[in-house]
Amino acid sequence: MSLFKSFNATSKGSGDISSSTSLKSSVQRSIRAKLLAQYPTTLGADGGVLLEAIWPKKEDVTLVKFAREHVQFIVRQGRPIFWQHFEGSFFPTLRLVHQYPNLLPTIRVDRGAIRFLLSGANIMAPGLVSAGGRLPDSSEALPKDAPVVVLAQGKEHALAIGRLKLGTEEIKAQGKGVVVDNLHSLGDDLWMAEARGAFGA
Repeated sequence: MSLFKSFNATSKGSGDISSSTSLKSSVQRSIRAKLLAQYPTTLGADGGVLLEAIWPKKEDVTLVKFAREHVQFIVRQGRPIFWQHFEGSFFPTLRLVHQYPNLLPTIRVDRGAIRFLLSGANIMAPGLVSAGGRLPDSSEALPKDAPVVVLAQGKEHALAIGRLKLGTEEIKAQGKGVVVDNLHSLGDDLWMAEARGAFGA
């Protein structure tokens, strides 16, 4: 279920944002190193050219914490670019994925799953293994807990960011049950907060 179905991104003390802090250079370097290690074939490719385009080394960023769900955002020029739940993996925002569509591996749900996906529901296996769905070929299989971009049959742009509850080969074999955590989707409160400029200028 989306982490941002009831997220109120207003200023500290009046919403769900508990703190907003400019990051020291040493902390920024540590986060950048984690991003490069986590996404070696995209952010880490060609010496980190893509990460430099998204977040230039010489440009300061802010760490904004969302206390209720233990989420923190890396915010550049008033725009969240990556977020982290507890001490887990960093995920890009959906708006960043729309700008850089190849940032994460993709899966696709069929048309019947779209309304559930946009309501924030997690993803069931039938929507991925049907004729309209798509999972990577076995040669490019993804492991459990891999971050993924969720596309939809007949739609041009990504609809959600998710995390696999099972590896993609296991999803194909099982064919049922909840198999992807829907973490951030089109139209959720994070998406709308960005549209309002709620993270500042």
